[in-house]
Parts: sequence; structure tokens; C-alpha cells
Amino acid sequence: MKKHNILLVTSVILLMILSLFMIYSASFVWAEYKFDNKFRYVITQGMFVFIGLIILGVVSKIDYRFYLKKANLILFACIILLILVLIPGLGVVRNGSRSWFGIGSFGIQPSEFSKLGLIIFTSKYLSKSNKFLKDYKKGVFPILFILFLIFGLIMLEPDFGTGMIIILTVIAMLFVAGVNMKFFIGLFVFGVIGIVGLILIAPYRMDRITSFLNPWSDPLGTGFQIIQSLYAIGPGGLFGVGYLNSRQKSFYLPEPQTDFIFSIISEEFGIVGALIVLSLFGIILVNGLKIALKKEDLFSKYLAFGLIFQLIVQVIMNLSVVIGLIPVTGVTLPFLSYGGSSLLTSLIGIGILLNISKIND
Repeated sequence: MKKHNILLVTSVILLMILSLFMIYSASFVWAEYKFDNKFRYVITQGMFVFIGLIILGVVSKIDYRFYLKKANLILFACIILLILVLIPGLGVVRNGSRSWFGIGSFGIQPSEFSKLGLIIFTSKYLSKSNKFLKDYKKGVFPILFILFLIFGLIMLEPDFGTGMIIILTVIAMLFVAGVNMKFFIGLFVFGVIGIVGLILIAPYRMDRITSFLNPWSDPLGTGFQIIQSLYAIGPGGLFGVGYLNSRQKSFYLPEPQTDFIFSIISEEFGIVGALIVLSLFGIILVNGLKIALKKEDLFSKYLAFGLIFQLIVQVIMNLSVVIGLIPVTGVTLPFLSYGGSSLLTSLIGIGILLNISKIND
């Protein structure tokens, strides 16, 4: 196996091992109170890790050109699932968002899989339409139509965090493909107008923004999560308070095993633990980019870039929320946060990257 593949896989596995330890630490108080079983969350996540590793092995052996042939079908299936999840009785509401298909105690989130589907389709489109990218009407607008269709469906759930991830990922792919910089300036202006529109449609989003700027203005309401996250990170110091010794997980920080697991890592392992996590993600980024840069086939190049961009954008968004740089978005931390859909889609992406690396152009 190539060196960058070994480093990539090793970093992912180390993050998942850390995830199991930290999900137990972050969740056992709540799990024992709610389910009378302090191992409830870590056992479930362990099952997903086991299934995910099998899927990773299988996907890494599937020729990536298969996705080129099936890109339209994959995207169509993703759109259908995004529509079906909005139908009452089919989609399940969790935390105010109808973005899940419930199967017993498990849930599947189609918006997670739509990220992969859109990256695959965009990679195919850019590889086939490269010569038209300087003509906005012929080259850029068609892919933007697909992007905003999926974004619109995701916002109906609503799931602003996932919606922003797919937009930023596709924009990054367009930039790599060589679209003129004037386009991005115009897109930025359009984006600002769009965000203002979303705030006017749903004023609660403005509450999130104001609470992000000054969370202490509403410490028991919109600012509660950010404040509790900062209270977890602050006492961590250099080496943390020790494994299992977090205070904030004890009914202070909501859902510490999901979106805010990095807060608990920082509290229990301090700056050293946080830097280890960041270093592992840095290794994934560097080696993912190496895979993309070595490819001459445009589809595989764009696909590799898209997969690694999507992963790192999600990491940056999650960490930015945790330390109070951006409003709360509900974005999980890949490989570390509790959740099956996020973990499985991330591992599928890594599997595709490994296959791209193995096959010569």
C-alpha cells in the first residue's frame, strides 16, 4: 500500500478509536439516566464503526469509474430521498428538523448521502464540461441549478449546516476547475443576499447570529450551547482534567457526544488532546490532496478534491461552532461525533479516495 494511503487510513482509524473512548466519556451520564445503560451510545457507535470498516474495505475495491457511469442515477436517488424524508409519516422529526428516516432506534439521514451524490455528479459534470466553464450560461449555471435544488430541499428540513457544507464544497470544486474569479465575487454578493433572505423568512436565525456575537445576552436560551462549550474548553489547560472527569457532560452541555464532542476532548485532554485531533485531520487533508494532485484523469481529480474538501469544510465548521467563531449549525465532527449516517458517508468517501489512489490513469 502507498505511504499516503497508509497515513490516511491510520489517521481515520485512530480518530475512530478515540471516538469510542470519547463517546463513552461524553455520554455515559446521560445514557444511564435516559436508558439505564451507560454503554448505550458507545455500543451503537461501535456497531457503526464495525459496519463502516467493512463498507470502507468494499468501497476501496470498487473501481471509481463506476461512479462516473452511475453519477446521474446516484444524484436522482439522492433527490428522491430528500423529497421522501419531507413527507410526514416517512420522515422523522428530531431536534426540530425532519431530516431522518427512522428504523427502530436507528436513523438514516439522506442529506448526508446527498453530499456524496452531489460531489460525484459535480465531478462528472466538470470533467465533461471543462471547456465551457468560462461561459457561465453553458458551463456554470447548470451545476448551480442542481446545487440550489438540493440546497433548497435540505433547507426545507431544515438543515442549514449540511446545506452550507454542500455549497462551500461545490464552490471549492468550481474554483479548482478554473472558473473565473469574477464569478465568485458575484456569488458572494448573491450569497449575502440569500442569507439575509433566509433570516427574514425565519427570524430565529437572527437570534442565533446575535447569540453567537454575544452569547451572554441570552445565557439560558440561544447562547446556552456556546457558553457551555466554552466552559468545557476553558478549564482544560495544557493536559486537561483527565479522562472521564469532564463536568460539562453532566447535563450542562447538550448532546456532548455529537456536535460538541471536541469540547469534551479539550476539557479532558486539554490543548495537547486538541492538537492531536487537529494533527490527525491535517494528515488526512494533506494525503487526500496528494491523491488528488497526482491524478491526470479529470473525473478522479475533481472527485478526490471534492471528497477531501467536503470532509475538511465539515471539520472547520464544527470546530468553529465549538469555539464560538460561527453560530451553532448542527454539524458533526467527522469520525469522532456519535452518529451512523455521518460516519458511514465519511468512510465511503475515504474508500473512494483509496480506490482513486490505487488505480493508475
